[in-house]
Amino acid sequence: MTALRARLADWIESPRVRFTIIGVIILNAILLGMETSPGLMASYGDLLMALDQACLAIFVCELAIKLFALGPRFFRSGWNIFDFLIVGIALVPAAQGFSVLRALRILRVLRVISVAPRLRRVVEGFITALPGMGSVFLLMAIIFYIGAVMATKLFGTSFPEWFGDLGRSAYSLFQIMTLESWSMGIVRPVMEVYPYAWVFFVPFIMVTTFAVVNLLVGLIVNSMQDAHAEESNAATDAYRDEVLARLTSIEAYIHRSEDPSAKK
Repeated sequence: MTALRARLADWIESPRVRFTIIGVIILNAILLGMETSPGLMASYGDLLMALDQACLAIFVCELAIKLFALGPRFFRSGWNIFDFLIVGIALVPAAQGFSVLRALRILRVLRVISVAPRLRRVVEGFITALPGMGSVFLLMAIIFYIGAVMATKLFGTSFPEWFGDLGRSAYSLFQIMTLESWSMGIVRPVMEVYPYAWVFFVPFIMVTTFAVVNLLVGLIVNSMQDAHAEESNAATDAYRDEVLARLTSIEAYIHRSEDPSAKK
């Protein structure tokens, strides 16, 4: 039984099976997109639904094999738990208040992250950066709160639709931070009434868009580089251990060949 589990574990993790699962995930994503077309559903609805169920059956079989092959070790991997939840959502009946879960079937596309090592590295780097990002988000929240209070006090009377209260001011400042229609859409109309409004908006953009946002990007990039370095170091250590083991076996073979007592 142990040997069978080991062979199944090696087979399910082999590149051929992994690429096959990626192909099924991509096919399933295309099918779910086609199901949003009323014309296609009217003509090929039964076929599309049958293919969708076939993809789901493949995912269930894959997880069942992993559960059998790995046993309790299956739940030690966060990616296995992720796959288990994604496929489990798809198995919940889409009726009697659960019809919204039909839309969540598209989450199966996220499984490509768990089976593609490069994508997993990106996600792991992002997760590693979350603690540092929390501090940056706190800084961003403080800047937005101060800016929203100031904008409401300065421009709320003349432009209540943009800066009438704290929530509207914060949303308008978020739009300005993303540089979406910030000049012609918001700032220039405000400057027609308050000519020196640029003294507020330009420093806000400099601090948020060009400083804080780039700080977030830098944290994520550094985390991904660290994750890549750890993976490379692990691969190097494994290769070194393999080379040392081979050298040890070669040395032992040479000693046995040179030992007269061993020949007798």
